[in-house]
Amino acid sequence: MTTLYEAVQPRRTLTAVSADGTRLNVEEYGRSDAPPVVLAHGWTCSTLLWAPVVRALASDFRLIAYDQRGHGLSGSSAVREGYDTSMLADDLEAVLETTLSKGERALLVGHSMGGMTIMAASDRPAVREHAAAVLLVSTGGSRLVRTTQVLPPRLSARWLRDVLHRQILVSRLPLGPVTPAAKAALKYGVMGPGSSPEQVASCARMVHACRPRQRSEWGKVLAALDLDTQVPKLTAPTAVIVGTVDKLTPKVHTYRIAAALPHCVGVTELPGRGHMTPLEDASSVEAAIRGMASDHLTGAAAPEGVAGRMAADGVEEKSA
Repeated sequence: MTTLYEAVQPRRTLTAVSADGTRLNVEEYGRSDAPPVVLAHGWTCSTLLWAPVVRALASDFRLIAYDQRGHGLSGSSAVREGYDTSMLADDLEAVLETTLSKGERALLVGHSMGGMTIMAASDRPAVREHAAAVLLVSTGGSRLVRTTQVLPPRLSARWLRDVLHRQILVSRLPLGPVTPAAKAALKYGVMGPGSSPEQVASCARMVHACRPRQRSEWGKVLAALDLDTQVPKLTAPTAVIVGTVDKLTPKVHTYRIAAALPHCVGVTELPGRGHMTPLEDASSVEAAIRGMASDHLTGAAAPEGVAGRMAADGVEEKSA
């Protein structure tokens, strides 16, 4: 029996070649003639992150998802000097140029490192040309180590928490098999307490599949992340979503980003949700995408009841 969290068969697959020659796996779902939505996943994830969202949107949109370099089916960096945010920007540009025609406008959606990707590429020509609007989901722009809440403040001094949080990001230790203990630890660290066993299992499959060296190299980038100068360059209409119990990118990041955006169109808090919001609350992410598409994408319309469903699901929307 197929579940919401299993991989969706793409309508077609493509390869985007980034500036340094790295080959990126790109998957398209939904209707080829529908308004385009580009999905960029976060650290240690893959296109599998979007499976429940893709299932909900495929009848009305052309959905374009890709594996970040070093993740999923995409290649690792073609250079040996390590990773940086400019590579994220290069990769997004390559995906946009491979999948969208000249002048075609899309909604760009980024979760966690995917949101950081969009911010890093905010002043790139391809983003300026193709971004009709942006949805940032559970992400941050700087000072991740200092604000991470995986280790509660009461358990250790700040300096020790910072050291341990950084070590979590940069560790190359293999994660090993997906055991009940591993799933419990992952649920505590990156998901809300109400996450279902299926949601936790899907998250664990992705995270444990991420190769240790690539996980560590990107973790080093996150530990030193500083995109504060890039956020004001993101001129497209942009909305931001955060789970209220997100330990990795807590909502202090959301409101900092919202305050710096030139055209913020709203902040949405998802009560009781953690960092993995596309898995934990796919219906709210779906509703946000439909709303942004209705407002900013030619040919897109939000079906009746989206706003009502968000209210019924307890989604709290705030103007920024």
